Amino acid sequence: MKKAATILLLLAIGSLAAVGWFYSDLLTYANRPAKPGAKPFIFAVGQGEGFGTVTRNLHARGLFDQPDKFKLLARFKGYDKKIRAGEYELSAAMSPRQILEKLVSGKVRLYRLTIPEGYTLKQIAAAVEKAGLCPAPEFSRAAIDPAMISGAGVSAHSLEGYLYPDTYLFPRGVTGLDIVRAMTSRFNRIFKPEWKTRAVELKMSVHEIVTLASIIEKETGAAFERPLISSVFHNRLKKKMRLETDPTVIYGIPNFNGNLTRKDLVTPTAYNTYVIKGLPPGPIANPGAKALEAALYPAETKYLFFVSKKDTTHQFSTNIKDHNKAVRKYQLRRK
Repeated sequence: MKKAATILLLLAIGSLAAVGWFYSDLLTYANRPAKPGAKPFIFAVGQGEGFGTVTRNLHARGLFDQPDKFKLLARFKGYDKKIRAGEYELSAAMSPRQILEKLVSGKVRLYRLTIPEGYTLKQIAAAVEKAGLCPAPEFSRAAIDPAMISGAGVSAHSLEGYLYPDTYLFPRGVTGLDIVRAMTSRFNRIFKPEWKTRAVELKMSVHEIVTLASIIEKETGAAFERPLISSVFHNRLKKKMRLETDPTVIYGIPNFNGNLTRKDLVTPTAYNTYVIKGLPPGPIANPGAKALEAALYPAETKYLFFVSKKDTTHQFSTNIKDHNKAVRKYQLRRK
C-alpha cells in the first residue's frame, strides 16, 4: 500500500510538473515574435471567416510558427470565437499574444473620407467609391431608401442636403447605409435645437432652411459673403420675387454638360428658379454649418441682386438699375 501511494504521489508530481512545463512553454510562445524587426502590413479578416481559416492565412503570411500552438493559445484565452472581421495592421515582429489581442480588439484600419461643403449626393457617391468604401450606386440607393429617410427624421424623397460635409473615418467593408447613417447623424448633431427654434421664428421649416442653405453654399465664393447672399434671397422671398439663381437651374438639368444656356434659363423644371416661385422642392447640395447659419441669420440689408466680380466675391445692389450697371461692368466688359 505504501509503495502504491508513493507511486501515485510521484505521478501527481510528474503531472503537475508537466502542466507547469506546458504552461511555461505556451507562455514563452505567446510572447515570442516570429521575426523581430519585420515590417507591418495589412491583413484582412473576411466576414464569416472561421478561426481555422484565419489561422491558416496568418501562418501563410509568416506571422507566427507552430500554428497548432497558436490555436491552443487562442482557445486557452477564449479568443478563437472573438475574432472580428476587418483590416488590421499586423507584423511578424508582434508576438502571437499581441496578434490575437489585435484581432479581437476590433481596432481595424480606418479610411479617411472627406466631403467638401456644397457637394451633391451624386458627387458624394463618387467620392465614397473613389475612397474604396462602397460602390457609388449602393451609396445612392441608401440615400433614397425610405426607411433611412424616415429614420433621419426627414420629410423628402432623398437625403440630399442632410449628408453633412465633413471628414469621416470608416473601415473597409462599410455599407452605403452605414455611411449615410453616419452623415445624417452628424447633420442632426450640427443642426442645434436653437436653430430649429429660429426656423420657426422665420416661419420656415427645417427642410426649407436646408434648401436655402444649399443654394447659399453653391453661390458663395468668399465665406464672409454668406450672410449677404442669404439676405438677398430672404428679401426676394419676402417680396415674392423669383430667386433666379443659376445653381438651381443646373441641378435640375440631367447630365448637365457645364454650359448653361439662355434656353436652360427658360425651360421649366422643378428646380428652375427663373420660372418657379419661391424655393425649389429640396436642397441642391449638402451645406455646411456656416451656410446653414447664414440661412437662419441673414445680414440685415435691402439687397435684392448680386453679380459675380469674377474674383470669388460679388457686387450687391438694391435695385435693377444698379444691378444692370454691375452686370455690364463685371460680366459684359470687353478687353
